[in-house]
Amino acid sequence: MTDKNEIIAQHLKNFAALTDKDISESLPFWKARKINKGDFFNMQSMVCNDLGLVVKGIFRIYYHDPKTEEDKNLFFFSENQFVVSFRSFISQNPCWYFIEAMEDSEIVFISYKDLNSLYETNPSWGKFGRLLAELFFSYAQTRTEEFMFFSHEERYLRLLEEHPNIVERIPAYHISSFLGITNPSLSRIRKRIKR
Repeated sequence: MTDKNEIIAQHLKNFAALTDKDISESLPFWKARKINKGDFFNMQSMVCNDLGLVVKGIFRIYYHDPKTEEDKNLFFFSENQFVVSFRSFISQNPCWYFIEAMEDSEIVFISYKDLNSLYETNPSWGKFGRLLAELFFSYAQTRTEEFMFFSHEERYLRLLEEHPNIVERIPAYHISSFLGITNPSLSRIRKRIKR
């Protein structure tokens, strides 16, 4: 992994305009972790105790329905995005989802306890917390609105905007699950738009 501190500093400056002093206060709390393809950042029914920043790789958040044995992909997170089950993280209640690495991945992460101690001691970190909450609210609302207002093709194009090379990186059936369509429908969309 390239220098963990540089990665964190750059991302935090871009995300919340934190100063060098704010960032250096937090550096002892951030840890690096490699997660192999198929391994989990967090498991269904467990509390999500960490907020991760994806340095390399791609993760899916999915729900496994015990009745149907079906997996339903809800979100993908790739490089330079925070990865977390946000509701579980802030409420410290069990998570409803799995968060799985789709390829060999690297993250830096901070625990709920350490992040909250930063919130309490530094107003700039309080602002970071607010921006983080706004970001995850926006993800959730956008996801809901996409299903209400956009066609399958439009949802696919939006996914490509957010994760430009996702099609080369993960199997098509995961993308179909995320879009709420069948594999043949996804094939037809991809033929039509030739991307």
